[in-house]
Amino acid sequence: MSVSMLSPTRALGGISGLLQVAALLGLLLLLLKAAQLYLRRQWLLKALQQFPSPPFHWLYGHMREFQAEGELQALLKRVEKYPRACARWFWGTKAQVLVYDPDYMKLILGRSDPKSPESYRFAIPWIGNGLLLLEGQRWFQHRQMLTPAFHYDILKPYVRLMADSVRVMLDKWEELVSQDTHLEIFGHVSLMTLDTIMKCAFSHQGSIQTDRNSQSYIQAIRDLEYLIFSRMRNIFHQNDIIYRLTPEGRWHHRACQLAHQHTDRVIQLRKAHLQKEREVEKVRNKRHLDFLDILLFARVENGSSLSDTDLRAEVDTFMFEGHDTTASGISWLLYALASHPEHQQRCREEIQSLLGDSACITWNHLDQMPYTTMCIKEALRLYPPVPFYGRELSKPITFPDGRSLPAGLTLTLSTYGLHHNPKVWLNPEVFDPSRFAPGSSQHSHAFLPFSGGSRNCIGKQFAMNELKVAVALTLLRFELAPDPSRVPVPIPRLVLKSQNGIHLQLRKLL
Repeated sequence: MSVSMLSPTRALGGISGLLQVAALLGLLLLLLKAAQLYLRRQWLLKALQQFPSPPFHWLYGHMREFQAEGELQALLKRVEKYPRACARWFWGTKAQVLVYDPDYMKLILGRSDPKSPESYRFAIPWIGNGLLLLEGQRWFQHRQMLTPAFHYDILKPYVRLMADSVRVMLDKWEELVSQDTHLEIFGHVSLMTLDTIMKCAFSHQGSIQTDRNSQSYIQAIRDLEYLIFSRMRNIFHQNDIIYRLTPEGRWHHRACQLAHQHTDRVIQLRKAHLQKEREVEKVRNKRHLDFLDILLFARVENGSSLSDTDLRAEVDTFMFEGHDTTASGISWLLYALASHPEHQQRCREEIQSLLGDSACITWNHLDQMPYTTMCIKEALRLYPPVPFYGRELSKPITFPDGRSLPAGLTLTLSTYGLHHNPKVWLNPEVFDPSRFAPGSSQHSHAFLPFSGGSRNCIGKQFAMNELKVAVALTLLRFELAPDPSRVPVPIPRLVLKSQNGIHLQLRKLL
């Protein structure tokens, strides 16, 4: 009998029965989910029982303890109380272990555990699955493919390009200082390091520092870092579908589009340049290829080895890591020297004796500034550009002190906590370059500004070279002092930033 022939009473009864079944199924699903969450929480409580932590709320864990700009201060209190590692709870069934001990770090970084999905999955829409996020054999293949781009024969001519970019920034500072001796430097340094990476790794012609599109890209990167960090700590933004519907989700989508437009433009320009047969042969005959050339030729010679998606992921990854982390390192270094004029002057004298009045810096000069290098390393210790990175245990681990953790648990390796650990560094808040004097000894994993193990930063030598070039040319032209009215407040993002910018007073040297 068709539904249309049923009496209204029987039809309503059928609908009511279906609603009851649906309600019952929904209730069962909720109960199953609640049981799953309960079992997960019990497993976490047992797994973390050897790693004490401050008391935490059953629902929102330690979230109140780690709030915005107070996060690093809360971390340092934990480092002092729990010298090796401690548990950290976000909410009901999300917890991790914070690690900041060199023996622990050495053991973890010597393994092949994957990057933590909880720490990095929100970055995938932006940088894709490039070298930073790849795992296993694909990571090994990409690392092997890109390593020649950082051969010293490739890095040597980059010093001149770095110096050119730094001079453009310093010329701009001279104009600005004549108007106001106070300057927020992070934005300027970011444009300079982007200019450098575009010239060195992507064969870009012209100056990025005067290009409005580049400023839009840098603003998009700032937005994405803020949004990703914010999302990691918001329980309501974990689901991708829900997040896309929120104002922050739409903001994140727009910022990704801007970032991708920039990198797509870089790729297309280089492709167009290589369309000329003569240029292709010239590049092919080079002993070592640039970063982007390696990617493009790997794709041309073996189309299945590097898809368009893989190509853009590597470009997005290196574009971000190659400029933003270095910008953080340079900005905090200049602030550290501004705050310690005696070390600043000693660096300046070393550089003046090396370069004289020419201010022409070359590859050979970079290994002849020992005291400046000590100051660079001490600034990287106090202000590590990447304050943390995550791992997910693929198998159980037992630490040197006998404590252990099961597979499946998330670890956050806190570089900031390690570098400020009083059990590792005497008076860790004091700027003391002598820690890195020739002949000084320290634990092999006490200083990790570029991570460690097989997955250390592929561009660490490039970054150190750029730090040396930037500080040398800056100190030859300016005397630096901090702005006492605007002391920077370090905050952890994907890269170490300042809550209120990094403001310096600059005085042009005669």
